[in-house]
Amino acid sequence: MKTLSKNFTLIAALTLAFASMSASLAHAEEATPAAEAKPDNEVTFNAAIVSDYRYRGVSQTRLKPALQGGADYINNPTGFYAGTWLSTIKWTKDAGGSGDVEWDLYAGKRGEIVKDVSYDVGGLYYFYPSNGLHPSANTFELYGQVGYGPFTVKYSQSTTNLFGFADSKNSGYLDGSANFEVAEGLVLNLHAGHQNVKNNGAASYTDYKVGLTKDFGVVSASLAAIYADSDAYTAKGKNLGKKALVLSISKTF
Repeated sequence: MKTLSKNFTLIAALTLAFASMSASLAHAEEATPAAEAKPDNEVTFNAAIVSDYRYRGVSQTRLKPALQGGADYINNPTGFYAGTWLSTIKWTKDAGGSGDVEWDLYAGKRGEIVKDVSYDVGGLYYFYPSNGLHPSANTFELYGQVGYGPFTVKYSQSTTNLFGFADSKNSGYLDGSANFEVAEGLVLNLHAGHQNVKNNGAASYTDYKVGLTKDFGVVSASLAAIYADSDAYTAKGKNLGKKALVLSISKTF
């Protein structure tokens, strides 16, 4: 099982690599008109179809497609937000339980610590109706994130057992991401993270993602290479963390 210090080394190395790439991609910014003022309260909706629902690198749908959708509310003056999101899944049945839906509920607050340095803190509840697993798959996590430009570093910690693992309370996930606009409407997505499953060392692993997202106006599409370095997550003889290309088509409205 990898130690937390190794996790921070991973993120530090990743951040330095991203910083080097950012310097090479930097260019003079053209003056743009001031952005229009946002309304005090905003509600948005989202829908997506994905070729494989990968969460932290591991397939939740036995390498099969999923339908997803959700809604978000934000109070812009305070930075408070809340939302809900659902996806079809298969893993709870594969683990010996039942159910075919993941329903997430979350709330938090985001803003700036100082100019150009953002924060995001909150809690997220993963609810699996009638999952029938013991311990239950239902999980609650607290999270905190710091961002600078295209870079973010985030830590999430469970206050319950993690997704049905026994004695796994206080498991943690540390990850770093960067998103660079490499052409108009085309974004390069980079991500690496480490999931520590407390008292279940064989289930701990590191995951990676390299992808591109394109905004076509009507919809957004992303294609990403995703991998989790563990063979502990399997279903019907399939390695759920194996290297794969994942396609997503989404719309926010």
